[in-house]
Amino acid sequence: MTPFRENLRGILAITACNFLFLINDTQMKLLSADLPLGEIIFLRGLFATVFLAPFVFFTGAHVHLPALASRAFVWRTIAEILAAYFFLLALFHIPIANANTILQVVPLAITAAAAFFFREPVGWRRWTAIIIGFIGVLIVIRPGFAGFNAFSLLTLTSVLFITLRDIATRIMPRGIPALVMAQVTAIAVCCTGPVWSLISGEQWVMPGPRSIALVAGAAAFLLGGYLTAVVFMRHGDIAVVAPFRYTVIVWAIVVGYLVWGEAPDGVTLVGTAIIIATGVYTFHRERRIAIRASVAAVGE
Repeated sequence: MTPFRENLRGILAITACNFLFLINDTQMKLLSADLPLGEIIFLRGLFATVFLAPFVFFTGAHVHLPALASRAFVWRTIAEILAAYFFLLALFHIPIANANTILQVVPLAITAAAAFFFREPVGWRRWTAIIIGFIGVLIVIRPGFAGFNAFSLLTLTSVLFITLRDIATRIMPRGIPALVMAQVTAIAVCCTGPVWSLISGEQWVMPGPRSIALVAGAAAFLLGGYLTAVVFMRHGDIAVVAPFRYTVIVWAIVVGYLVWGEAPDGVTLVGTAIIIATGVYTFHRERRIAIRASVAAVGE
């Protein structure tokens, strides 16, 4: 049985992780009023690269760079880039709570992808939870109804690329430090900023002190989110810790109201509740299956 202290450490880490990622999202959304998307992507990637470089060097993680020369990492990087662009394009046009709520379907999408790509057994109960979870997303998005915002579909598209990123990460060689993967990914994403602006015809502007502060803060909170994500994956029982990922929805509702005066309506809250319920059920179901497999292996 996992000690209470370990579970508590994992819960605090995943809650902090959600909060750090949300503050990054908040600062990026605020930046959209001052700078074009390509410039924001470039500047955040530049700051993230500079912040990470000393850690990568002094921890010796840079010696693992050759291990990144794999097809899986290339696909992971492409998926990371596309997920970032689709999510930010949506975030700039829809309430921050809605964007983060739709993202919470990622665990269900990964379960479905694992069944297709890795032939992992997924029973009818989990398939039912996955289908109901996506129905919850449709309730939040409301295609064809009043209140529908087409940019919500971009968030759903980002979910697909986040799933691809996680699947690609899963088949990469084990032992590659997260720091070096984050560093190379930050550089790659950074380099796409000028390309996006050139293709879309964006005009860059000289960022003021406020914009610089927001970009630097976004990069710092983004990296903090990555690091705390590693912590919560290493501490506590996943069935106990993982459901606390949904605290981000609470954070997003509070931040959306305080910063932009946004408040989700009743229909959105119903869809949110469905997504949370199906996600929590899937976490617990997968944990029970893992325990049964472990017991069976010991018996053999």
